[in-house]
Amino acid sequence: MKNNKKKRGCCSAVLIPLVLICLLVLAIGSCNSASKTPVPISVSTSSVENERAASAFTESENTIAPAPTQIASTESSVTDTPTETPTPTQTQTQTSFDLSSIPAYSGSPYVEVNNNVPYFSDADLTTTSYETYGELDSLGRCTAAISCIGQDLMPTEKRGDIGSVKPTGWHTVKYAGIDGNYLYNRCHLIGYQLTAENANEKNLITGTRYMNVEGMGPFENMTADYIKETGNHVLYRVTPIFEGSNLLASGVLMEAKSVEDNGAGILFCVYCYNVQPGITIDYATGDSSGPEYTGGSDFSDTQNKNITQTRPTQAVQQSQNTDNTTAAYIGNSNSMKFHRPDCTSVSKMSDTNKVEFSTRDEAIGAGYEPCKICNP
Repeated sequence: MKNNKKKRGCCSAVLIPLVLICLLVLAIGSCNSASKTPVPISVSTSSVENERAASAFTESENTIAPAPTQIASTESSVTDTPTETPTPTQTQTQTSFDLSSIPAYSGSPYVEVNNNVPYFSDADLTTTSYETYGELDSLGRCTAAISCIGQDLMPTEKRGDIGSVKPTGWHTVKYAGIDGNYLYNRCHLIGYQLTAENANEKNLITGTRYMNVEGMGPFENMTADYIKETGNHVLYRVTPIFEGSNLLASGVLMEAKSVEDNGAGILFCVYCYNVQPGITIDYATGDSSGPEYTGGSDFSDTQNKNITQTRPTQAVQQSQNTDNTTAAYIGNSNSMKFHRPDCTSVSKMSDTNKVEFSTRDEAIGAGYEPCKICNP
């Protein structure tokens, strides 16, 4: 019995430490496995979220449209707080221009200004198309017109009628030797071929045929061709320059810069003279004189009023015998000439083109010229 008790004591002494050792090993293993498991999950989750956040930030930048006066860039910062988008006229760089620095006209229809570099700042450039026309001043004169011209602003149909607009200094007068005979044109500040503006009184000034065709025309055509060929945008501004309270502009300042190529395609800053070789012009009123005057009115629209043509309430009979009409004169809205009622031209005139006038001054005031056949 003694020997058995000794053996049992020895076994117990051996087994207890072994059991304790096994339990310790199991506990250590359990702790290790518990501490290793969350680590890769945590890292993986964080990585995915970071990638999604970066992707969302990049997509947000690419889809944000730049403000009209900002440069389009993928480096633009993104903020949670929305900011007011300024209109082009709020932040556009103002032109610093002194007419006294322009040399007197000497045979060229235009002269370069500021080394032929427009007065725009980089912040003015944008790839968003827009057009803005300044309000008429207190004398009814046009102010600056500016546009970022893209193909989406260009016309898709023929130009409409602009005869209803009588800009300041307007006269209907003709001289021999002028292309089309008429001294003055209704000149678009921003040409119709660029922004498709028709009878917009904020975009039309009284300009000589010479300035319209020889001065402004080449720059308008060059700009239109560039936009059509490249699909790029051109920042374009035209400012009429008036001296004092003159109703007729001395000229216009034209500025343009192509946006996407930073001026590599289009870049100019020129002053176009509002003159007509051989004709003397009074810029205070628009009156003119010259040796080859061939006709026209002395009408001057000093208040920039739009004179509307009055249609007859009843059609004038197409007959050489027009004694039954009470109108003293008959105007042709197509040719813009007025006639005596018994003039042979009246019988050939379409009823829809006939306009009745009670007096000669009324016809002239509406912009009509006297017929050379009947000499009304």
